Amino acid sequence: MSASVAVALPCFGQAIHVDAARMQWTIDTGTMSYVVGVNEEKMVQTVYWGPRLAPGAVLPMAKMGGERSSFDPAMVATPLEYAGFGAGLYTEPALKVDSADGDRTVVLEYADAHVTGDLLELVLRDKVKPIVVHLYYQGFAQGVVARWSRIENAGKTTIKVEQAASATWNLPRGTGYEWSWLTGQWAGEWQLHTAAIQAGAQVIESRRGSTSHEANPWFAVGKTKETTERAGPVWFGELGWSGSWKMAVEGTTQDDVRITGGFNPFDFEYALKPGESLGTPKFYAGYTAGGRGEASRILHRFQREVILPTHPDPKPRPIIYNSWEATEFNVSEAGQIALAEKAAKLGVELFVIDDGWFGARKDDHAGLGDWVVNKEKFPNGLKPVIDRVHGLGMKFGLWFEPEMVNPDSDLYRKHPEWAMNFPGRQRTEMRNQLLLNLARTDVKEYVFGFLDKTVSENDIAFIKWDYNRNWSEPGWAGADSAGEKAIYVKYVENLYEIFARLRKKHPGLEIETCSGGGGRVDLGILQYTDEVWTSDNTDALDRLSIQYGFSQAYAPQVMVAWVTDVPNMDHRFIPLQFRFLVAMQGALGVGSNLNKMPEAELAESAQLVNFYKGIRDTVQTGGLYRLASPEAGDAAQVEYVAKDGSQAVLLAYLHSQRYRMAYPTVKLEGLDATAIYRVRALDAAKYKGAELVSGSVLMGDGVRLGLTGDYDSTALVLEKVK
Repeated sequence: MSASVAVALPCFGQAIHVDAARMQWTIDTGTMSYVVGVNEEKMVQTVYWGPRLAPGAVLPMAKMGGERSSFDPAMVATPLEYAGFGAGLYTEPALKVDSADGDRTVVLEYADAHVTGDLLELVLRDKVKPIVVHLYYQGFAQGVVARWSRIENAGKTTIKVEQAASATWNLPRGTGYEWSWLTGQWAGEWQLHTAAIQAGAQVIESRRGSTSHEANPWFAVGKTKETTERAGPVWFGELGWSGSWKMAVEGTTQDDVRITGGFNPFDFEYALKPGESLGTPKFYAGYTAGGRGEASRILHRFQREVILPTHPDPKPRPIIYNSWEATEFNVSEAGQIALAEKAAKLGVELFVIDDGWFGARKDDHAGLGDWVVNKEKFPNGLKPVIDRVHGLGMKFGLWFEPEMVNPDSDLYRKHPEWAMNFPGRQRTEMRNQLLLNLARTDVKEYVFGFLDKTVSENDIAFIKWDYNRNWSEPGWAGADSAGEKAIYVKYVENLYEIFARLRKKHPGLEIETCSGGGGRVDLGILQYTDEVWTSDNTDALDRLSIQYGFSQAYAPQVMVAWVTDVPNMDHRFIPLQFRFLVAMQGALGVGSNLNKMPEAELAESAQLVNFYKGIRDTVQTGGLYRLASPEAGDAAQVEYVAKDGSQAVLLAYLHSQRYRMAYPTVKLEGLDATAIYRVRALDAAKYKGAELVSGSVLMGDGVRLGLTGDYDSTALVLEKVK
């Protein structure tokens, strides 16, 4: 064990401190500390996770939990960092391994430690078997710690990993905890839930091969009587994995709370030959005393500055026009050029052709897999459209669904074995398509090849990468040495590799991740993609709730939000300004059929696009304050404060006015109380206040808005007076 002490970074930075005598490691990051230690049984356990400790603070040494009875052994009462199945462990294990002799237990003891810069590695060994587990910890200045593991076969016979988590997070022992999580469905993603943590396990997961609409790998734990949006303790985390995953939140009968997450063990097995190892995804977590809002702001900063492919300072996202709703599959050279000319007049910066440009693609029954330009629709290729788009001052983007194949395609007729399948079983179609088995090396190379070729031969700045179904028949004939069930790992690893290779070869290329909306959003795929298609549901009222939930876990910068035609999915007629102001909560896009939009609405759209350009940096890279939830009543507001504090933006909405009641006073947050702000209203008649107002008044007394009726909305821009 190294006895060296890392040099501490400035206050609220990150540092790893080693106490060799007490066998403890402290990770200080942001406003929190995370401490692990080795107990008397040589097991690694959590010692502390909470507010940042003072320099030189001394904690009690790690100690095994007490054995309450023969039914409650010490293993269950000890907050282990990475527990193997065995030795009386009845709670969720982090690791389960089957050996050739039938021994399925793992009991891990501390063996060694290494500190390299901001990375801590703890080495654990099984007491009997040649199984080595490497635990990794990395602190980030934003107030986040990443944890992951690597399971190594140090023996001479093959072992089979049946369950492998990235980490277990142990909260301070106590009562009164509640946790929040996100669930959903197609067109209804990002629904926020909060409930008390009670004895027993509560599981959120995906068995679908991808992150899924059903649940998202994010959690936030608070205290029932203490934690609010604006104050109180919050322990929060996100798993960075785009395949099947599982997160178990356990409350024990002895008031312990632990959260274990990583690969989903359902249908899972990964064979390790001698000398081989399996790495798990990174599981990120943090702590704040500033409530749920501050927890979100920490995650947003972390994503922008650490996770996104163009970190640490990604540029704000361009305003997109996507032609799907105007043309669907009926794309053509002349039609796309006509739309591009209309989009340019709105102030659009990126023009995207969606599905229908390739192969024999007339509807969703054929063509997927045949990624060549349809000569009937584009007799001269894509170049004339691209040249016109560039001439109009916009960049060009293109839709792909690279992981899918239609049975009615040249690719499938040539390579039916490339589709994910079990021999002799039916091949279940969804949306008339099958999944390519990206775990196969030949499929991976094919997918990279056609993407690289298309981007190389055309001036394409942006790819919308779609993924419109979940897995079925997850077979892998001729699997490699890790076994057929390793498809759950190899598929995602190859997906990441394709992204990485594309971005390296085409440094300016930007990518949007889409899966029928928000079905594949996580910190794994966000390391390779610039933005997220949040939901296929673009109804503005639904979007208020969808985007409220999304913002709990993910940054506004990556949240693509389109303005589309009405009536929409829920058959509502919502005014254009309301639709625009909802879409302005993230990366603004336009998906309306511009061919049918009245001239007055085209002019209003251009004005609103121009207004957004003046607030875009603040919305996408500033701090987000959720002032009023759309789930709590008819009035909702969000506020954004620029990183340097020079600007703040308030977006306010009224679903329905009741009993002639005035719109509630809005008290702003995150401003400089001593500063004076110049207030500019999008609608002068809807702001009832002075032009110059102090920060203390804006936060203490608030602002009064004249929103009335149904679907009213407005925006305020506040500029700090120098």
